[in-house]
Amino acid sequence: MDHLDHSPPSPTPHPLAIALLTVSDSRTAATDRSGQFLAHQVTQGGYCLREQTLVSDDRYQVRAIVSRWIADPQIQVIITTGGTGPTGRDITPEAVQVLLDKELPGFGELFRWLSYGEIKTATIQSRALGGVANGTYVFCLPGSTAACRLAWEQLIAPQFNPQDSACNLVSLLPRLAES
Repeated sequence: MDHLDHSPPSPTPHPLAIALLTVSDSRTAATDRSGQFLAHQVTQGGYCLREQTLVSDDRYQVRAIVSRWIADPQIQVIITTGGTGPTGRDITPEAVQVLLDKELPGFGELFRWLSYGEIKTATIQSRALGGVANGTYVFCLPGSTAACRLAWEQLIAPQFNPQDSACNLVSLLPRLAES
């Protein structure tokens, strides 16, 4: 009896293409530790870093860049860092939220719950956001490297690892554009 599996091997999953946007009036590419951290995690994780840029805290510039990436079929994930606090210049959620087809409220809720363990009640200052637009996942993270590390390691990376859980965001990617 032959018990060998003769079915063709399943194709290697195509690495997710991720775009990174840092929103800041005070950082440069050289001083953007959060963007550098995320870029390192993306490339070390085997994902494709499709594009990375830095823009000032201007809602229309942020919206233009994120809109272009949402329209690009080669980008499956957009991660922004910065501009999620409560100050007047913190405009990332307002710039991005209107572009979303669906919000993932659990992302921000869980991010703040996990952050509470590290920064206690200061977590209420975070307006971290997750959603889907045109079949693209969009995540808006605070600008601190610690916040980006927490979001990447505890929320985003596990959801993009098909071996990490039975129900994750990467498994739903082919169905995001369903009508």
